[in-house]
Amino acid sequence: MKKLLVFALVLGSLLFTSCAAHMLSVSHNNLSQKNFKVVGQVQGEATATYILGIGGLSKKALNANAIAEMYENANLTGSQTIINVYVKKTVGGVMPFYTKNTNIATGTIIEFTE
Repeated sequence: MKKLLVFALVLGSLLFTSCAAHMLSVSHNNLSQKNFKVVGQVQGEATATYILGIGGLSKKALNANAIAEMYENANLTGSQTIINVYVKKTVGGVMPFYTKNTNIATGTIIEFTE
């Protein structure tokens, strides 16, 4: 009986734990001339939920949605663009039962002066 209770406690503690992992992908731009000024930062977020590994978006689609929302939030005008885009990827949940993937794309808005 004690062995069964210990087994149940160990199994229960394993099933009810969660974890998170973070990954980062970076894209750098090399602007050789000083013909721009930094306007600010912008970010966009996309989330996908998986239950038993089913549902949500593919990794590429989740990444693309985060970057697309970042561009929507930027409200770029005229000679503005976004540089130094990076995507932070977070995976959490109680695997394999419930997984939540979140991608946050961040970039720097610049405006060309010439």
